[in-house]
Amino acid sequence: MRFVGIDPSTKTGVAIIDAQGNLIDGLEITSKAKDPVRMIEIIDKVIEQLEPNDIITIEGFAYGAQGNAVSIQYGLGWALRMRLHEHSGYTEIAPTALKKFASGKGNTKKDELSVHIYKAWGFEHKSDNVRDAYVLARMALGLHQTTGQFSLGDYHKYQLEVLETVRKGK
Repeated sequence: MRFVGIDPSTKTGVAIIDAQGNLIDGLEITSKAKDPVRMIEIIDKVIEQLEPNDIITIEGFAYGAQGNAVSIQYGLGWALRMRLHEHSGYTEIAPTALKKFASGKGNTKKDELSVHIYKAWGFEHKSDNVRDAYVLARMALGLHQTTGQFSLGDYHKYQLEVLETVRKGK
């Protein structure tokens, strides 16, 4: 079983880990084409990474975001979600939940998050999109593990709180 995290954008981050939390792949997917071809190419490349029975998490929309890029983010995000729904489904993770799971605080700045990710899991990557995707993959693993038999001591209290909130759909 594999656990996949996806941070969708024009530089989409994808991270795939196994059931022991070992990294299988971490990559940033881009395209130089013009929209809508760019969106199609990015989405197709993401779907190519997936296998049947993957447990997938995707970062939710940043609803407070502004600017011209927002419409592209929403278009790409919804088109990708439709493809994921057809593939095997997904769990959406709010950006604040991702930050809290990695750092203990939902308002941690993006540039500070890399330190927390490294301290927690020893993971480094030059792309913050891939780093976010890695945390999302860890959350997918956590959602799976906390429903079965395992030691709750493997997670911090704040991580268990985040997973419970995600599970309840809040």
